[in-house]
Amino acid sequence: MHILFLSHYFPPEFNAPANRTYEHTGAWVRQPGVRVTVVTNHPNHPNGKLFPGFRNRWLTCYIIDGVTVRRVKTFLAPNAGFFRRTLNYLFFVPAGILGSLGAQKVDVVVATSPQFFCALTGLIVSWLKRRPFIFELRDIWPESIVTVGAMPAGLAVRLLEKMELFLYRCSSLVVALTDAFKDNLIKRGIDPEKIVVIPNGVDIDMFKPIPRPTGLAESLGLQNHKVISYIGTLGMAHALDKVVDVAQRLNARKDLMFLLVGDGSQRKLLKQKIAKLQLENIKIMPPVPREEVVNYYALSDITLVTLRDQPLFDDVLPSKMLEMLAMGRPVLASVGRYSRDVLERSGGGVSVPPEDVEAMATAIICMLDEPHRLQEMGQRGHSYIKQHYNRKKLAGAYLELLHEVAQTDTYIARGRY
Repeated sequence: MHILFLSHYFPPEFNAPANRTYEHTGAWVRQPGVRVTVVTNHPNHPNGKLFPGFRNRWLTCYIIDGVTVRRVKTFLAPNAGFFRRTLNYLFFVPAGILGSLGAQKVDVVVATSPQFFCALTGLIVSWLKRRPFIFELRDIWPESIVTVGAMPAGLAVRLLEKMELFLYRCSSLVVALTDAFKDNLIKRGIDPEKIVVIPNGVDIDMFKPIPRPTGLAESLGLQNHKVISYIGTLGMAHALDKVVDVAQRLNARKDLMFLLVGDGSQRKLLKQKIAKLQLENIKIMPPVPREEVVNYYALSDITLVTLRDQPLFDDVLPSKMLEMLAMGRPVLASVGRYSRDVLERSGGGVSVPPEDVEAMATAIICMLDEPHRLQEMGQRGHSYIKQHYNRKKLAGAYLELLHEVAQTDTYIARGRY
């Protein structure tokens, strides 16, 4: 079977869509008789600058870990600002279509959000190749961009929502990341028999408990500090200005250090706020390669997952939370309902309401004052993820779906895996 997979992002970019696509496609090609071709941009996220060693050609082809990668000409734009980022999304439609034409004897076409112009590209390619189309739904878009204030509600959003529903209806299958996403689509009239849930998972061979990296602690001057870390995109959805407020609340505790590791549209504003408040207990560090992320998790006494207080974020499950739990690191989550429920079932951390600065500060002190409880949280979280969110098992279930869709367009989803 030959799977054609379209994704706006792919490693060496290191956001959640890139990681999920890389790990799934890598698992698929290790199965007998399976080939995978990924059509994607040249790596530039989140700053809109090409990664070292890449040139923005019309087509660059190579093989990585058994997966054929076809990188297409990219309109470079940072992950900030509405106009240029929209052009970046739109440019992928013709570029992705042209880049897909060279993939021969395709059995099924998969395209992943969060922005659905990539899914639109996948649908058009499936029409051209006369093969089934699978829409992998990572985010309810465009609702999410309105929620974070990146785009005002209005006629344009209503037109995008019509396109969104059109894509769902034209797909042979919608692979949603959460049960809440599935419920959202059903309420909006999408046939429940064509929706299946394959949640985010974790590479448990990579993300597993390891000793605290003393060398990293020394290099950062944190040998004698309790470290509270946020590792990921510094974006509009993550309410990281509230983490700065928490650091200000706890500024008297000289044994605490907050680390924000990553990049994104809010990085500059966060640095300005930290400088204005003259805080010395919080640092913003540049993003690190994925293989180094595990060391920063292992360095952390508490890991943070934060989201804005918006109804849409009640339905999401950040993949970083699963990685933290798999590492055996206690999690403090300032999130909505769905993520909170997963964390509580795992026993791997503490949840507080989104954007509640006082609750976050109080929870950090209570957690650090009970080291034995922290250790128990770490053990419970690791065990839970290993049982329920093993990426290899989820990738296998996903591949079974693709086999069935490739064989017939009358496939009926059997529910959640």
